[in-house]
Amino acid sequence: MKSEKLNIINTKGNALNAYLELPANQKPNHFAIFAHCFTCSGSFGPVRNISRSLTNHGFGVIRFDFTGLGNSEGEFAESHFSGNVDDLISVHKYIKENYNAPSLLIGHSLGGAAVLTAASKLDDIKAVVTIAAPATVNHVKNLFSHQLDDVPTKGDISVNIGGRPFVVDQEFVDDFDKTDLPEIVKKLRKPLLIMHSPTDTIVGIENAEQLYIKARHPKSFISLDNADHLLSKKEDSVYIGNLIGAWVQRYFETKENSMLSTEGEQLVGHLNLLEDNFTTQIQTKNHTLIADEPSSVGGDDFGPSPYELLTAGLAACTVMTIKLYAERKKWPLEEVFVYITHSKKHVDDLGEKIGSIDFITKKLKFVGDLTSEQKTKMKEIASKCPVHKTLASEVKFETEIIEQ
Repeated sequence: MKSEKLNIINTKGNALNAYLELPANQKPNHFAIFAHCFTCSGSFGPVRNISRSLTNHGFGVIRFDFTGLGNSEGEFAESHFSGNVDDLISVHKYIKENYNAPSLLIGHSLGGAAVLTAASKLDDIKAVVTIAAPATVNHVKNLFSHQLDDVPTKGDISVNIGGRPFVVDQEFVDDFDKTDLPEIVKKLRKPLLIMHSPTDTIVGIENAEQLYIKARHPKSFISLDNADHLLSKKEDSVYIGNLIGAWVQRYFETKENSMLSTEGEQLVGHLNLLEDNFTTQIQTKNHTLIADEPSSVGGDDFGPSPYELLTAGLAACTVMTIKLYAERKKWPLEEVFVYITHSKKHVDDLGEKIGSIDFITKKLKFVGDLTSEQKTKMKEIASKCPVHKTLASEVKFETEIIEQ
């Protein structure tokens, strides 16, 4: 995927820090806006994971920081609920004017309440997704209710939310009571997906039940088993992104995925160093895939490593070659598996290690009523696939620089 940094000015003149995540071809079929949870930011790990998973489904996803949070301008006290909704509308306006109108809103926690409210004011929005959202806006006051009595007498006070200090005022507190979220949901009349964990200890599962009962069809609910409120496990947020990508297909027009030009070559690889560690988009004329490194070496593990992709090409070529040979011989081969591992092994010369070589093990498993002779012959054929021959031969490279 590719990320573009955006600078969006809201109605109060504050610059909102935002990123547009793009699919590999950089040409999204649709646009979505993600609203983060209370006191979080658009750079929050689960927000990135969900957004990037959605790019694999052809979406361009805008993730941004609400006023006074993350790298956005303004004070946190200005980031009351109505302000959040206004920020969403400002982002929607910017994307509509500079790209295409966003058609999907996604919100996490209080951001879920914000997208429901914003969707009721935006005709372009075709569907809404909430993740761990409260059924009422003033639910969030429970996070610092024990400190609210000081606001009328002291004015601006510092409250502790999630272990972090924030300054709030009376307007900030009162604003949570201005929105009748159940009534908004009842009148929304747009496809709604409610996602919630039954073990959420911050916003209980009963909130999802209340939202679902109020909402009109079409509405859907997905239980996020064993997830916590902040989606601290990466697999939970990636799972959510993929589920959303599948769900919206029912409500969005399917478009042909126009790919980036490979500039006349067989494929192109792209890595945005400003946004990603190692996550790399690889694209051929008709297909796209992601390469990455495991988290143990600083990657995000969004895709196979480069060596895994190398051996994947060998595995694919091997089973295809065996298939063609068995079909030509009319042998009863039903399935073939190849298990491949790449490693480095030292060359031992008279007991001294003088270097290392690349070592690939290839293990074959055949399914079918086959003789030992047939299996032995297919093992021999496995070493004659084109990729195997390429890896086993001397390869010469030519590299050039393409000027921008």
